[in-house]
Amino acid sequence: MFDAMVDASYAALERAGYTKVPVIVSETGWASKGDADEAGASLKNARTYNRNLRKRLQKKKGTPYRPDMVVRAYVFALFNENLKPGPTSERNFGLFKPDGSIAYDIGFTGLKSSSATRCRFGSSLLSASIVMFLLHRLFL
Repeated sequence: MFDAMVDASYAALERAGYTKVPVIVSETGWASKGDADEAGASLKNARTYNRNLRKRLQKKKGTPYRPDMVVRAYVFALFNENLKPGPTSERNFGLFKPDGSIAYDIGFTGLKSSSATRCRFGSSLLSASIVMFLLHRLFL
């Protein structure tokens, strides 16, 4: 599904005459919780989507349409936004909870839950900004 979406942007760009423009998916993710009418918003679906996205991006390969262009994407979002208005799903796209603990595991090794306001990587305590940097590097 992810490759098909990117290949559709490549095809549209090509029709417009832009054959060498890379596509970067600026926001992709899945809600881990939703209202009763948001059936797909579940912890299981969010974990599956983001775990598979991480695996896909770590391959650093292109798509079937453009195998020579490495796919890049940014995860939406790093943290759940507990004060955001709207449906429950809007507040539950994060890999981490507002207190910095893990919302769900997507397979990063060395990552441990913490109820503190920071995240634990092994025995080191890192600030949220460093966590964002590290996750950015892992996804690209």
